[in-house]
Amino acid sequence: MSRNVAALLLACALIAAGAAYPAAAVASHNQPTYFEAPRDLLDPVHREDAFSQLNSLGVRALRIVLYWQNVAPSPNSKSRPNFDATDPKNYNWGQYDAFIAGAKQRGWPVLMTVSGPVPQWATSGGKDHTTRPDPQQFQQFMTAIGRHYGTDVQIWSIWNEPNHPQFLDPQYIKHRPASPRIYRALVQAGVTGLHNAGLTSAKVLMGETAPVGTTHDVAPLVFLRDTLCLNNQYKRAASCSALPVDGYAHHAYTTTAGPFYKPPKDDVTIGVLSRLVHALDAAWHAGAFPHQEDIYLTEFGIQSKPNPFLGVPLSKQAEYQEISEHIAWANPRVAAFSQYLLRDDPNVSKPGAGIRGGTVGFQSGLELANGKQKPSFAGFRIPLVVHPSGGGVSLWGEVRPPNGENSTVQVQSLDTGSKKWQNVLTAHTDGGGYWSGHSANRKGRHWRVVWTSPDKTLYVGPPIRAY
Repeated sequence: MSRNVAALLLACALIAAGAAYPAAAVASHNQPTYFEAPRDLLDPVHREDAFSQLNSLGVRALRIVLYWQNVAPSPNSKSRPNFDATDPKNYNWGQYDAFIAGAKQRGWPVLMTVSGPVPQWATSGGKDHTTRPDPQQFQQFMTAIGRHYGTDVQIWSIWNEPNHPQFLDPQYIKHRPASPRIYRALVQAGVTGLHNAGLTSAKVLMGETAPVGTTHDVAPLVFLRDTLCLNNQYKRAASCSALPVDGYAHHAYTTTAGPFYKPPKDDVTIGVLSRLVHALDAAWHAGAFPHQEDIYLTEFGIQSKPNPFLGVPLSKQAEYQEISEHIAWANPRVAAFSQYLLRDDPNVSKPGAGIRGGTVGFQSGLELANGKQKPSFAGFRIPLVVHPSGGGVSLWGEVRPPNGENSTVQVQSLDTGSKKWQNVLTAHTDGGGYWSGHSANRKGRHWRVVWTSPDKTLYVGPPIRAY
């Protein structure tokens, strides 16, 4: 999430309207959920505890953003040092190595996003860390990183939120988008770099776009069209070849209005994923992609209190997060979902300041900054979604991790004025860990899931309302 994006999401929340719950249709039933906890997993003091905690939550896949400037030699020098930029021995990989080793030890796949900010010497004019990164330099860096990590990284993605100036500049020149064409060259260079490293079959994603546009951030669908040399009618310029990528990554954050919020037409939040599906299909039909692209929601989370600008109450965070996951699961084009943060960042300032909504703060974690668990912590392991259907309610849920075999969950309800939860449904998961069912409804009723794991640990999910 980016500073101006966060500010616009806050403003949009004030004018949001309600929306009906989407129909499930055909769903992506084996949707993996990537977890991103960089502060915990890159810290040698907390890393092992974080891995253990994620394991207990059922996490089985990780995302990490590797910033070029963090590993490059002399990153603050205007002049490029004299070194072989394709040789991984010339970089300081630091705690990224320990992160990759920990994931490999556990057999967890890694999605690595290689991104700016970049070393100063790799930008145009050498004046900062984001202005027009040199594609040739980036190609050499991708060769080095490909040689270093090889197949220990299962999915590569190129650039984090390239439609935001915190990561790529300029976004506009004379009020016209400039970042998409810069990004297109970086994608081409990145893919070539991985191929030069011998990773000719590497799975590569493009996009990683922030969800909304501002006067400083290019809206995601505008960014997509311009990157692919498409006009507003999705007609492609003949001079632009298809980009050799294997999927499109996006950060479908929403506002305090919740998962069903509908933003302006060129923005894409979780409630309007169909916009991105239609745009990708139109681009494919125009020849901008070699095949139909799946969507990878590589960064997502619902911010909670104590963030005073973008945070919802803790109980709503769990509900909104689980509804969002169901929306993604119900869309057959979504290949992966994600959770951003285990613990909240500690600081919040004013709306729009800083990279993640506050000075340094982002509050989408499953725990508060002090380590206290939120309701979303229990909800992550056994998410539950309840929505009205046919005079009753439809129930959908999941058990993490899926073990390929049926598991049994007990669904309970609690009515207003009652202190005792009642068993209303016993459900069995499929091989992917998912289950569904129906129950009677009553005004003010809440539901929760109770699950006993194979090691006999009892887990109880948070109370969930019908939407």
